[in-house]
Amino acid sequence: MQLDHKIITNIIASGSKVLDLGCGNGELLDILVRQKNVKVQGIELDEAAIYQCVEKGLSVFHGDIDSGLGEYPDKSFDYVILNQSMQQARKVDFVIQEALRVGRKVIVGFPNFCYMKSRFMFFFQGKAPVTKSLPYHWYDSPNVHFLSVSDFRGYCKDKGIKILKSYYLGDKRLILLWPNLLALNAIFVLEKAD
Repeated sequence: MQLDHKIITNIIASGSKVLDLGCGNGELLDILVRQKNVKVQGIELDEAAIYQCVEKGLSVFHGDIDSGLGEYPDKSFDYVILNQSMQQARKVDFVIQEALRVGRKVIVGFPNFCYMKSRFMFFFQGKAPVTKSLPYHWYDSPNVHFLSVSDFRGYCKDKGIKILKSYYLGDKRLILLWPNLLALNAIFVLEKAD
């Protein structure tokens, strides 16, 4: 199991109601159903990925998360997941605010664009980085926002979003020191501040 999927699975309580925004092929949702007995729903834009979800028996709707979650009432899910999809949304602030509205807690996972190897590639090679967490070239990347651990912490502070927990991921283990420099990916558990 991928490290980010393992951490998210550990975060989510058994029997919860979960919405995954940009759920891809449903791999994480499938794990959650099998290991945590959760009620899941996904939203995905890619039709081929939706077919893969349906083959796994998952409930997934075709939709663009940038258009909002107006069909869902407030706090209708225990968790809303934005794992490796937030940096691809065009209206990130709107998407996060909508996730906080419909979910009691929001789990956000993203690649850290300030990872040490990325910085070295920019500095020494003068090229846009290609790493394990950023496997795309500049011309075929789905990412429209490039952020770091520090950027996201600053965003949460500016918007009054409460960070309940944060995890910083290396290649195969958690990073405990200097996450903005050493983490490939980050996962944050968020809650709307009162």
